[in-house]
Amino acid sequence: MGSHNQPQNDGKTAEEKAIDDWLPISSSRNAKWWYSAFHNVTAMVGAGVLGLPYAMSELGWGPGVTILILSWIITLYTLWQMVEMHEMVPGKRFDRYHELGQHAFGEKLGLWIVVPQQIVVEVSTCIVYMVTGGRSLKKFHDIVCPPPKCQDIKLTYFIMIFASVHFVISHLPNFHSLSLISLSAAIMSLSYSTIAWVSSVKKGQIEEVSYAPRETATSANVFNFFNALGDVGFAFAGHNVVLEIQATIPSTPEKPSKKPMWKGVMLAYLVVALCYFPVALCGYYTFGNKVDDNILVTLQKPSWLIATANLFVVIHVVGSYQVYAMPVFDMAETFLVKKLRFKPSTALRFTTRTLYVGLTMFIGIAIPFFGGLMGFFGGFALAPTTYYVSIEVI
Repeated sequence: MGSHNQPQNDGKTAEEKAIDDWLPISSSRNAKWWYSAFHNVTAMVGAGVLGLPYAMSELGWGPGVTILILSWIITLYTLWQMVEMHEMVPGKRFDRYHELGQHAFGEKLGLWIVVPQQIVVEVSTCIVYMVTGGRSLKKFHDIVCPPPKCQDIKLTYFIMIFASVHFVISHLPNFHSLSLISLSAAIMSLSYSTIAWVSSVKKGQIEEVSYAPRETATSANVFNFFNALGDVGFAFAGHNVVLEIQATIPSTPEKPSKKPMWKGVMLAYLVVALCYFPVALCGYYTFGNKVDDNILVTLQKPSWLIATANLFVVIHVVGSYQVYAMPVFDMAETFLVKKLRFKPSTALRFTTRTLYVGLTMFIGIAIPFFGGLMGFFGGFALAPTTYYVSIEVI
């Protein structure tokens, strides 16, 4: 029996093999199980965790706690399904989400079902992270050097500063080359989440804290409820890049990739629980319905600690942006090379990725609505690809 490491090469020409070795997802399969852990933490724990107390304020204690627990269980189950399905066809690896969709629904229908949703998820997440990175940079600046000591700087410029980092690191060739960035991002996510909930506990309940619905009109509260579901859906996203992460792990019939991948997923979900539940519950307990859509905005003291947490958020979303951008790069470069017959080259990669970073930057500058973006994208595209598309595939 042959190795699962290079199953796609069977029957392929030297040119096709060279293209696969050049594309970001299939070019490297040397990752260890712990790589999958911090890639998954980086993909999942991001801007969404900071909005969970706000989501709780729109859901209330009972529904909020129930939805958080159910989301953790359901998304772990659907993620397990995807890990198992990565190599469910002997001699083949589904390295990309749309390849699994094509296997389940057919060559054309599978593309139309999965690719539009995946593109919306990954591009919208990159836009949200672009805004989050800019907002957190601005918050850090305003705390460290407040007016009139320093001049007030518009959010637009901070988004551009954040984007400038990605204009450089987006040219890393593949997932494996993101390992150190992703590890740093995973550590940062646990750090700023801990700062957020510990600061909330230390502050204690604010005066006249209220857990009543935010609005008096029933229709407004119903709208807020569904928006909160979108926020939770956004927070538990990450499935859209699971197969791509697993593609970086070596595999043989004796040692399939699903074993180390699942070990990494379990560690990642432990970290997710340690981040999500304390932040959501402690933040809501402290501020009630007065909490902002970003808990770090609500927390003001101690100022040095909140400034540090915002800096951690910036470092984390640098990694998160890259984890979600890499599958987009892969899709774009695959289309250009395989369909439009462009020659694989550094110039092609540089142009494609620079244009993508620029596009997400300009959209982020034009639509810097953090909370609204999370709820909309969470409900529109992240929920389907995270909660039930994999069940439909089964």
